[in-house]
Parts: sequence; structure tokens; C-alpha cells
Amino acid sequence: MKDINIEDFRIKSQINIKDLPTHVDLEADKKELKEALRDVSEDLADIQNAMYAHGKYSVLFCIQGMDTAGKDSLIREVFKEFNVRGIVAHSFKKPTELELKHDYLWRHYIALPARGKFGIFNRTHYENVLVTRVHPNYLMYENMPGIDSLDDVDEAFWDRRFNEINNFEKHIADNGTIIFKFFLNLSKDEQKHRLLRRLNRPDKQWKFSADDLEERKLWDTYQNCYEDVLNRSSKPNAPWFNIPADDKPTARYIVAKILYDTLKMYKDIKEPELPTKEKANIDSYKQELENED
Repeated sequence: MKDINIEDFRIKSQINIKDLPTHVDLEADKKELKEALRDVSEDLADIQNAMYAHGKYSVLFCIQGMDTAGKDSLIREVFKEFNVRGIVAHSFKKPTELELKHDYLWRHYIALPARGKFGIFNRTHYENVLVTRVHPNYLMYENMPGIDSLDDVDEAFWDRRFNEINNFEKHIADNGTIIFKFFLNLSKDEQKHRLLRRLNRPDKQWKFSADDLEERKLWDTYQNCYEDVLNRSSKPNAPWFNIPADDKPTARYIVAKILYDTLKMYKDIKEPELPTKEKANIDSYKQELENED
């Protein structure tokens, strides 16, 4: 199986989204990829256990992608070896009535992981510069000062919103949150295949919505918005990674490997030692237990 360099997937400079790969060949079959993913996931779970005990860092795992890109199944497979106490997932859909009474980042702030935990944002705060940019009429529900009509939504508005998101991420990174942002880069042909698969399989039809086809018609608009997101918000403290997503097992392994290779560089994440007094009395504690009736 071909080894990977995580830097090959990091967005480090201005990109043209059409030049980013949607497929990569790791020279491995599905069984090999599944076994490799299991091994990396187990190693990640060990890091998470140490992180939970250490209690100084949290991890924010952000995942974005077009419909059918494989977000849900990737989360399921990458984190299946984790202790549930150390992980919490949020899927950000249409804002609720309560959420619309706050600024657009509020619901993301209150969902951030506590120190020692992994937080998963399945669809993220970037929906606020993706979906709302493709469908700017959604912004009218936010009832913002100075935005009385779509004519008020200009480039200055989007510049401000990107600055707010970048500042949000810098703030939480400065306070101990390790941020990963993954763009599942799916080709339009592969999306067509996956949508047809949903329609052709009775056990998958429940996933299909007619809205999927309407959104597909806006493919180029979404791609332009994703390109802008990658170019304007991939920072050293909150990098974006382009994950070729046409093959799901490969995408899952690459994401897990990026997480592991990055987190293992944090040499200060380790289980705390017992207090000196208790450590000195370990043998007596053992003896007490062994001598119980």
C-alpha cells in the first residue's frame, strides 16, 4: 500500500478547484484500506484517551462537501474505535427559531468541544459562506441590522463574514482547540452515480430528495464558492485539506491518517502522572486489594 504525505492534501496557497484531484490511487484494495483504517483509528483512539485525561486540548473536526460526498459514513468509520465519552457530533442544518435570534456563529460557539474531547461539525460554520452565498435570500431570515434587502448583500458583506470566521477560528485555536477542516472533493460524475444508486436501491431511496437535483443544477456556483472558502480561510492554525472523495474507503483512510500524523506531533499530550504520595504507595494499594477476603 502506498504511503501518503499529509502535506500533499493541505491547502497552502491559492488554488483553482478544478486542479484539485477527486481521486487518488493508494495501490490498495478495499480490504487493505479497511484494515489500514482500523489500525489508524485504534491509534487515534489511544491519543484521544490521553487527550481526555490530559485535559488541555480539544479537537474540532470540520467536514464539508457536496451532497453524497460521504460525510456521514466517513465520520462513522473514522471514529468507530473511539470511546463515546470523548466525542460529540453536531450536524448543522437549517437554523432554528432560537438560533436565528442570535448571530450566525452563536450555535457553533455553544457546540465547541470541551478540553479533552473531539468535536465533529458535520457541515459547519462555513455553510454561512456557502449555502447562504448560493441562496442569499436565506440571509433575510437572519434579520441583521443594515441588511434590509438582497441589494445590501455586497462583497463587503462577504469580506466581513470571512474575517469573522477566521477570527473565530484563531480565537479557539489560541485557546487550545486543534482545528482540522476537510473538504470532501467529489466529482460531478461520481455524484450522478451515487444519486442514481439511491434511486435504484429501495433501501437507499429514503436518502433521496428532489431538492438534490435542484442543488445539482447549481454545481458550478457551489464549486466557485468552495474555491473561495479554501483560498480565504485555510490558515496555519486552521488548515483546509482537500480529500479526493470519489472512492470512499480511500477518503476515510486519508482523513484518519492526517488526524493521526498531526496529533502525534503534540508531544505534550500524555496521561497525567499520579500524585507523588499515591505513586509511592502503589505497591501497598496492590497488596491491600490482593489481601481482600
